[in-house]
Amino acid sequence: MTVDIRVIRAGQMYRYYLRQTVVGDGRRPARTPLRAAQEQAGVPAGRWMGRGLAALGLTPGEEVTEAQLRNLFGERGRHPYADQIEADLLAKGDSPKTAFKAGALGRRVMVTGVDFVFRPQPTIYLLWALGDEETRRVIEAAHERAIERVLEWIEDEAAVIRYGKDGIYKVRPPGGLVAARFRHYEARSGMPLLHDHLLLSVKGQRLDGKWGSIHSEVLFENTVAASSLYNELVAAEVCQELGLATEPRTVTAGRRPVMEIAGVPHELIGWTAKRGEQIAACLTELEHEYITAVDDDGELKYLPAVSERARVELMRMAAHKTRPPKKQTARPLTQLRADWKQSAIDTSTVAADVINSLLERARAAAVAIRSRAAAVVDIALAAVDVTAVVFVMNGGGRFHRRHLLAEARRHLALVLRGRRREPGLDERIVAAAISTHCLDISEPETARGLEPGYRLYTARWDLPELPARRRPPALVPDLDRQSAAGSGEAAAPQPPDRETGLGEVPRVPLRYERAVLAGAMVREKLRTTTVTAVRGQAYDVVAHQQAAMPEQLLAPPGPDSEDVGQEPEAGPRETIDLTALRALRQSRTDVEALDFTAGQLRRVTDAFTKAGDGARARTRKHARPENAPAPHPAREDDQRAHHPPRTDPHRGPEAGR
Repeated sequence: MTVDIRVIRAGQMYRYYLRQTVVGDGRRPARTPLRAAQEQAGVPAGRWMGRGLAALGLTPGEEVTEAQLRNLFGERGRHPYADQIEADLLAKGDSPKTAFKAGALGRRVMVTGVDFVFRPQPTIYLLWALGDEETRRVIEAAHERAIERVLEWIEDEAAVIRYGKDGIYKVRPPGGLVAARFRHYEARSGMPLLHDHLLLSVKGQRLDGKWGSIHSEVLFENTVAASSLYNELVAAEVCQELGLATEPRTVTAGRRPVMEIAGVPHELIGWTAKRGEQIAACLTELEHEYITAVDDDGELKYLPAVSERARVELMRMAAHKTRPPKKQTARPLTQLRADWKQSAIDTSTVAADVINSLLERARAAAVAIRSRAAAVVDIALAAVDVTAVVFVMNGGGRFHRRHLLAEARRHLALVLRGRRREPGLDERIVAAAISTHCLDISEPETARGLEPGYRLYTARWDLPELPARRRPPALVPDLDRQSAAGSGEAAAPQPPDRETGLGEVPRVPLRYERAVLAGAMVREKLRTTTVTAVRGQAYDVVAHQQAAMPEQLLAPPGPDSEDVGQEPEAGPRETIDLTALRALRQSRTDVEALDFTAGQLRRVTDAFTKAGDGARARTRKHARPENAPAPHPAREDDQRAHHPPRTDPHRGPEAGR
């Protein structure tokens, strides 16, 4: 994700934000006014944002002062002008208690806000750091407008104020929210990293004029949808203004690709990824410790393979262990850009002439991409893809509407390649997915479960061969580290290194690989289903395919009436062959759903079957002999003890994988 979120507490505002964040993550000198410290650090002043500013007497774009931040975020949710309000009332003769209460925004709270950190994709901030001034201004403007649009979406669709007993009443903040934005230019490592901290206050005004608090848990739940919206908006505007296009980049084999600006060398991303290399090295050590950890009785404490959920936690631990200290002083942007460019020329593997002509190379790559990929969005096929991916990626095949919305935005970014989309297209894809391919399985025990955003869904498909319905084997070859030769076979496990104690760490198959396979299998089933067999709204999928695809890409026509009852001819069962795929690319129709042929599906399925057979063979090889003593029973109170796989797919340590 390119949008991070963390809670702001009243005491934390003094210890961290007012000392470091407001001055570009540098060390703010003691007794130095805020604006003077920002000028010394070379960062712009903070600016107020949000539709809720009018109720507080603030205007969008107004400079953020230290007293306003202290009152709103540090004093448990007081009015930004609370000091002035209190002084005026005291001058009129009101009691100190009345004056203090007048400066409060409802009940005092300890969690005073959340910190959203927005940063564009690496290739975008590389163009910002190494390009000319015009490129820098365009990217910064796109970055700011994308943040504004995401804040509007949070105000309209995500944020809710709870009130009443146990918070049973919920309402959108009709007047909007209040946020302070602060611009930063570099990462802890000193590498370029354009990012903004959006300090969003939890205080919001209800229809009756009273002030309440935004439910912070809802903001956390919608962070992925906000991140996908930000990525889509900033990439579309940058590409539109500079004549660029995007392309998918695989960061880790088998995981979801990210959309980057085409034509920017990926070696430059490695040049900025000093922290990433440190985290990866530490993560390898933590993974080995994880699968080899034993308790006092010599039994494995965890699973013998690293699941995705465990890997996320290990990644967080690795990032914390390798986190460098804050820099003492910040540098102006002009000096930073000059130093970055010289460092890229001296230390990266990219030639100097390429670095000096990044924008021209990116524009040339965009011309090639746009010539063979037209802006075609098939809502019906997009709904299939989105539902299949969300179905597999979420635990037990159960998901909420926000999961579909986030995936729909990712799908649009993949298909459109940096082009702008019409407003509301993501919502239309979600509506099509819910109405056509989703089954409402909500059994709400509380009033919250009745809300539209918390309805629980699963897929309608009755396909037992979907990978999500299989439990992965306990031990599998490392799919992230397959041989670079591209043979398609998993790399053989290597013995541990005696010097470092590290070797190939077995991992559970990645869910995104299974999600792509599931989507392809569903599309193939829908494509080969006859019109008479399709019922209800599912017919729209077939009809939409007939309207959107070239004729040679469709499933072969059904048999003639005179051929009914005859045995089909033997031969390959290819729905789409390579000739049709080449025709697809030449027809300027960019339908991502057609990239999987039936042959490719068989090869992927065979690879998964082979991996499972190999895992079971190794399990039998290392199984306990019949005459061996029984292992020490696991303690019932040890929640982290390793247990064998269970037959119930909704229980056990792998539930939700």
